[in-house]
Amino acid sequence: MTSLDPARDRRAADDGDAARWRELYDDAPCGYLTATDDGTLTRVNATFCTWTGHRREALLGTRLQRLLPVGDRILWTTACLPRLRTTGAVAETMVEVVSADGARRAALLSATRRPPGDGEPAELRVVVFAAHERRRHERELVDALRRAREAESQRVQAEQEMRRRALRDDLTGLPNRAALVERLEEDLTGRPREGVGVLLVDLDHFKAVNDSLGHAAGDELLVLVAERLTAAVRGSGLVARLSGDEFVVVDELADDARAAAVAERLIEVLTAPVVLQDLEIVVSASVGVARSVAGEGAERLLHRADVAVHRAKARGRNCVEVHDPDHVDPAAGRLRLLGELRQGIERGELVVHYQPRMDLRGDRLAGVEALVRWQHPERGLLPPAAFIGVAEESGLVRRLGARVLDEALAQTAAWARAGGAPVEIAVNLSARQLADADLVPLVERTLERHGVAPALLTLEVTETALMDDPDAALLTLTALKRLGVTLAVDDFGTGYASFTYLQRFPLDELKIDRSFVAGMEGSRGDAAIVATCVQLARSLGLRSVAEGVETAAQREALVSLDCDMAQGYHYARPLPADELARWAGRR
Repeated sequence: MTSLDPARDRRAADDGDAARWRELYDDAPCGYLTATDDGTLTRVNATFCTWTGHRREALLGTRLQRLLPVGDRILWTTACLPRLRTTGAVAETMVEVVSADGARRAALLSATRRPPGDGEPAELRVVVFAAHERRRHERELVDALRRAREAESQRVQAEQEMRRRALRDDLTGLPNRAALVERLEEDLTGRPREGVGVLLVDLDHFKAVNDSLGHAAGDELLVLVAERLTAAVRGSGLVARLSGDEFVVVDELADDARAAAVAERLIEVLTAPVVLQDLEIVVSASVGVARSVAGEGAERLLHRADVAVHRAKARGRNCVEVHDPDHVDPAAGRLRLLGELRQGIERGELVVHYQPRMDLRGDRLAGVEALVRWQHPERGLLPPAAFIGVAEESGLVRRLGARVLDEALAQTAAWARAGGAPVEIAVNLSARQLADADLVPLVERTLERHGVAPALLTLEVTETALMDDPDAALLTLTALKRLGVTLAVDDFGTGYASFTYLQRFPLDELKIDRSFVAGMEGSRGDAAIVATCVQLARSLGLRSVAEGVETAAQREALVSLDCDMAQGYHYARPLPADELARWAGRR
């Protein structure tokens, strides 16, 4: 019989579709959860409730992280949620879920984020597989993730092509590089005389903002910088975003004095405090200035400004450098430095200094870290920052690292022969060394040559080096661990290592980056990061070490957090071996 009410028929059909959707959602072979941007659960399917024993009514309105033990809760809040907000997806994260009876159940968690739009808030969509279901669904997950990565790659490529073609920066609305070069070429062609100037403004430590507060905060800072620079120029010049955290101001610069004055004004307007995520930070910038010369093109002018800004950063940042057209290109300087460094290694000019590592519980010497210095015949004693970058780029760091390891272990053996207690010694490994197939045999040979017990040697690898190639790093670290040495992740907090990866690596020690320790007294964010790192180390069974401790207040704060060890100028700067022995004797 034909219905006389089509509208009612449509509503009935819609209700039927909704009922079938709910049935499919509830009877799915895995847990499906949806949540708000902060993790508050808004929908939970029956499979998840059956598996965990939780009632649906009890779960709705609570946060997902409350269902996780403390270690996985830290992973979710400090790694997964920020990554979801920046990349839109978190895949293949192994966690434990606390069931209603308090038992912990292993699970594989993956999540995506639907960004806000059309009046709808952002939504997190979380899929939870029981561990025993993982094998059955692993191939499907891998295929889905591969397709998602391919789709994301295609999307990024399309966006990059659109940005390249456009003349405006998407984030700040400023002219982009293409528009900047076009404008400069017009100015230089129309006014071949000297006077067209560019000021390249490069924000200092911008990466620390992204790493500690997230990319959203970094973008907010870039927009604010663009607004301040535009206001400072007041229509007399052009402001463009060159790339990343680099901006360019084009202005009339009659002489170097005028150029320096404009640059100082730009630095001044940028240093007013900025509030990001309830934290007050101070922005600083390095400025490189270049004034045009007759017959010069836009790219050459920008290159000279870039050379100047690198010199400003080398001077200590937050300053101005004006480029001299007759100045030697820094690339030539790097080649010269590389040749001198190679000769310096052969002539034995590289020396090792030792910085104490203190046990915070007993305030006693627990070991030392070996740090390389270059006794340059003309420039004096150079710190690692002056030459390690060149050594890393050229591959010379392998020879340099082998020399440091040999000298450090020789000194350890010498201290033992002098009748002292065995001294634990830490040596840094670079990313290139970690990738070297000869690293493990080299460490084994050097330990045997000097008769040093492997347990006395700690090898430190930066978080960034670990994440360059996690699978290869895992194989190398596992082989080193079989030798009996101690393994530490250095500069923790500055890279992107997840809780899952830290669990995979056979680590013994987590070293908290000095930038967070330095900010503990003035920044709640840095203090919270240090506390989280100490707690994370404890949950993983690792020893926590704070780097760059410079004040008694920092030491007391670390003691209150139950941090295990510390090193820094509060105790002693890196010292030659004989001075370290005298320092230890006075304690």
